[in-house]
Amino acid sequence: MPPLNLDMLDDDPKQAEKSVDKAYDGPMNAIYNVPVDVQVVLGRTSMLVAQLLKLGRGAVLELERKVDEPVEVLVNHRLVARGEVVIVEDQRLGVTLTEIVRTELEID
Repeated sequence: MPPLNLDMLDDDPKQAEKSVDKAYDGPMNAIYNVPVDVQVVLGRTSMLVAQLLKLGRGAVLELERKVDEPVEVLVNHRLVARGEVVIVEDQRLGVTLTEIVRTELEID
C-alpha cells in the first residue's frame, strides 16, 4: 500500500476524495473511504454550570495542560497520537505528530 502524500490534498474536499481514491486502489479501498472524526485537544478543564454561565467575551479558561506539553490527537474519541502545535501556510494551525499511541483493539 503506497503512503498517502498529503501534499496532493488541497482545500477542495471533492478533489481530496479523488486523490485519496487514486492513492489506494485495491480490495481494501472501501475501508479507506470511511470518514473518521479527528480532534486535536489543547487541554481540558471542568467547572460548574454556574461558572460556565458567567463566562463572557474575553474570558480565559485555564486548562490543565502546560504550554510545552504535547496536544492529544483523537480519532473517533480515541487517543491515537500526541504532537506539537505548529503554524502552517496562511497562518493556519497544524499538528506535528511526535508520538503514536498504540492500544489494543477491542472488538465488541
